Amino acid sequence: MLQELVAIQALVRESISADLAAYGEAGGAAVLAAMVPTGVLFGAVHALTPGHGKLLLAGYVAGARVAATRAIVVAAALSATHVGMAVAIAGFGLPLVTRTLGGVGEAPVLEAVSRGIMIAIGIWFMIRAARPHRHWSDHGIFAGVAAGFIPCPLTLFVMTMSIARGMPEAGLAFAAAMLIGIGAVLTIVALAAALTRGRAETVAVRHGVALDRASRAIQGAAGLAVVTVAIWEIGS
Repeated sequence: MLQELVAIQALVRESISADLAAYGEAGGAAVLAAMVPTGVLFGAVHALTPGHGKLLLAGYVAGARVAATRAIVVAAALSATHVGMAVAIAGFGLPLVTRTLGGVGEAPVLEAVSRGIMIAIGIWFMIRAARPHRHWSDHGIFAGVAAGFIPCPLTLFVMTMSIARGMPEAGLAFAAAMLIGIGAVLTIVALAAALTRGRAETVAVRHGVALDRASRAIQGAAGLAVVTVAIWEIGS
């Protein structure tokens, strides 16, 4: 499955390159509009590949016990940051890119910062689970921003190519379209995590486990999962 997704990504890059070339030759709003549905589809396919903070997002939503609407907000914050960082890096120019990126779509410094913040959030979950009587505020948007701090490699590829060819508007249109596709996939992940947590708590209560105890167990497990995934991604 992973190999198939990687192969699809290669086809996506080739197709995007062809679309940008077609826009460069013909131009016009109609050509640009025709590229949008493709961008949405490519964004969704791209979001299914490893990365994009899906596991961290699911862990946060499960651990923080957020409602469905809040889960959507966190997913939106992650998606917007993930795509927005790539647009910003491409816009700032090559000097910043060469200092922060280790390769095509890789950002070691930003990855380290992002994973470090997620480790702190995971530890925070475990502390919350151990101290249930204290008041804890929810920082869902911050968590979404932290998880999405790594720039989207496909968006960076599109933006860099479009800027190099003197048509940044095409890159921005594609980036906006991919944001919709990526956001849709991450929203599904967030809602699934929220639903799974709710069902897990229901099952626990039916088996005689107190809701507070079940909630703390899930939160502690989610915190441990977030820390483990973040550390693994730093080392990989």
